[in-house]
Amino acid sequence: MWQVTEDDLAHIATGAGILGTGGGGNPYIGRLRARQAIREWGPVTVLSPDELPDNARVVCVGGIGAPTVGIEKVRDLQSFHALRAIEEYTGEQATALISNEIGGSNSVEPLIPAAMAALPVVDADGMGRAFPEFQMKTFFVYGVPCCPMAVADEKGNSVIIRDTITPHWAERLARATTIQMGCVACYAVAPMSADQVRRTAIPNSLTLARELGSAVERARDNGDDPIAAILATCPGKVLFSGKVVDIERRTTAGFARGSVTIDGLDDFADGQMVIDFQNENLIARLNGEIACIVPDLICAVATDGGEPVTTELMRYGLRVTILGFPAPALWTTPEGLAVAGPKAFGYDAEYSPLTV
Repeated sequence: MWQVTEDDLAHIATGAGILGTGGGGNPYIGRLRARQAIREWGPVTVLSPDELPDNARVVCVGGIGAPTVGIEKVRDLQSFHALRAIEEYTGEQATALISNEIGGSNSVEPLIPAAMAALPVVDADGMGRAFPEFQMKTFFVYGVPCCPMAVADEKGNSVIIRDTITPHWAERLARATTIQMGCVACYAVAPMSADQVRRTAIPNSLTLARELGSAVERARDNGDDPIAAILATCPGKVLFSGKVVDIERRTTAGFARGSVTIDGLDDFADGQMVIDFQNENLIARLNGEIACIVPDLICAVATDGGEPVTTELMRYGLRVTILGFPAPALWTTPEGLAVAGPKAFGYDAEYSPLTV
């Protein structure tokens, strides 16, 4: 158990920006919003899944939409309104909140309604990274119902999706609603039990994000290599390092889609990497050959300072280092790969686990 401080927020934002594989919403904006909520309504306690009482009712909250829109149309209190809408619809009161993904601003999104409602947040999430679509959560892969869910916007509108035939249909309906809400919304899902959280969530992800951000800050302060500090905290490998020479990005169907081309520098001077993204980085090809692919993590950071570079902020001329991290084990099962493996994104490729 620990309480989130303003220093923690800065570290979590950096670490979640790294783990977010380019998506999850701008981490700096999320940090500012969470800081304001904690200043106004008080601190938030973080509980490990094992610290949840057996009768806990845990609500997953998160943002949905296109990150390219989210940097101009900043979220307000939609997650709190979505929480209240799902509580009213189900007749159950949340006793704790949990993040949908440990990526970007979504990692700290639960802190805002948690501060407002005086609730704890669970040190876990439904992805261990970020994914672009609602159904891509370990909760739903391993049997937690995806509905009912509430979707809310900043204007005061809220929509309840009572039931769907599959989690993918929940994504389709929630995405269509989000587009009508201006491509920025938040949602809340009907409460989970403590057992469901312990069985299906990726544990200790908020702590990992905090430790990653803290490691980057220490490395900078001490004049050490922040890339090495990241890899010492979370085992992974450098996939590539170079300069962004082309970026193709468009907002379509409620997603930011495109690709980034990076020419190699230093040890990678003879190479070129192309990364496809759909909000998040999905596949990295080095000189035409797959170097890393979902569900493994493909993360871009600034070569000099180790700051995460999200897909909506990627631009020509940036010097970036591309890191790869193995996916959480819950994603590498046949059930996990069916939902968030290469074929789920339309790639005619088999998953080949990253070796570190």
